[in-house]
Amino acid sequence: MKNRFSSYWVRSAFYSFFQRFSLTFFGLINFMILTRTISENQLGTWALFLIITGVFEATKSNLLKNAHVKYVSGSPDKNEKIAIASSSFLINTCISLLFILVIIFFSEWLSQWLNAGLDLAQMLVWFIPGMLFMIFFTHFESVQQSHLDFKGVFAGYFIRQIFFFLVLLIYWVLKKPLSLPLLAIYQSLSIALGSIVLYVFSKKYLSHQFIASWPWSKKIIGYGGYIFGSGLVANIANNLDQVMIARYVPGSVAYYNVASRINNLVDMPSYAAADIIFPKASLASVEEGPARVKYLFERMIAILIAITIPVALFIILFPKFITTIIAGAAYTPAAGILQIYMVTGVLRPAQNQAANLLNSIGKPRVTFIMNTISLSILLLLNYICLKEFGFYGAAIGTLITTLISFITWYFLMRRMINLDLSSVLKHIISTYGLFYQQVKGLLSRKQKNQGSEQGI
Repeated sequence: MKNRFSSYWVRSAFYSFFQRFSLTFFGLINFMILTRTISENQLGTWALFLIITGVFEATKSNLLKNAHVKYVSGSPDKNEKIAIASSSFLINTCISLLFILVIIFFSEWLSQWLNAGLDLAQMLVWFIPGMLFMIFFTHFESVQQSHLDFKGVFAGYFIRQIFFFLVLLIYWVLKKPLSLPLLAIYQSLSIALGSIVLYVFSKKYLSHQFIASWPWSKKIIGYGGYIFGSGLVANIANNLDQVMIARYVPGSVAYYNVASRINNLVDMPSYAAADIIFPKASLASVEEGPARVKYLFERMIAILIAITIPVALFIILFPKFITTIIAGAAYTPAAGILQIYMVTGVLRPAQNQAANLLNSIGKPRVTFIMNTISLSILLLLNYICLKEFGFYGAAIGTLITTLISFITWYFLMRRMINLDLSSVLKHIISTYGLFYQQVKGLLSRKQKNQGSEQGI
């Protein structure tokens, strides 16, 4: 068992899955507490705050982490690794300071444009310390993953989540009022604690030297530039429904946020898989060739789709039951949105993995173009559907765009890696067969144990 656990795939899958699980689980629990603690309007403002800060965090990570991981894991020279890490840290700092300046000068305008009064602007200003701490958190996360180590990343994210959860739980149990600026402050503190934990785990990989170089900075931006752009576009697309609802159907953000939160449960395995497969696909494209890359992609999306389908079907059949448990009876209008999103949830894992794979084999420009086209279509369709269908317009526009994107991505991956749909279907069937054998084996062992106990 020890030897099996020490393998890259098992170890990485364990920590990456539970990192994503902790993010989704505590995010959901925190959300359940907040729906019962703050008003619907406050919840909508909180959702917009998380979208803005989340898009910033994820986009910056896309720029730096992938380039950092690719170049450090592929370099045997210690001084070169230090130069790569230092250059990455410098770019990280510059981007964060630029975003802070944007918040200082434009947060009030943005808050009013999204019909959030000045509450959103106040939250963003109070979160500036969190953005500074995020510089270190993102850097240490990149350092960990560039050495194929996921333990510290899991610990850092877990501490962030558990701290924020405990704060909300205390306020809820004591029935104390919780303001939006306080939520932003506690978010900053959680990132600070997570950064400290990540540093402890990353110390063995750090040289504590700073030798940033212009050539490596250019190379990181050159490689990560398209990933940065495609990541920004993809993150905007993932949250565009809530932003457009805030603009055109004020007061409805909270319902869309409820549906999106539940939808994230379906996406969790996909994002965990992306963290694991990226380093392996990068190596496979160099050392083992396109056939291995094709196999990794087909096998991974088959597993993800096999996991996603039963979960999505259950939620589609019982949407009001799910929304009532998660958010309470006041948020049942989100049930219809959730049903639509579950259809997109079955298709998204393949698109997410396709974009991630193209980045890992050195084709980020293609990903950027695809994501930009998808965002343009989404923006147009959401606007049209919002005008035609009102409350459900953004969800319908998202569904149509997802179907178009899925078909386009399929034909693109056929061209890029010779993707074979029949192979994916075979892998899905074999995955269900493996699950069946595992369950059958567990039941058989349980019956034998019961028989032995009765014999005794």
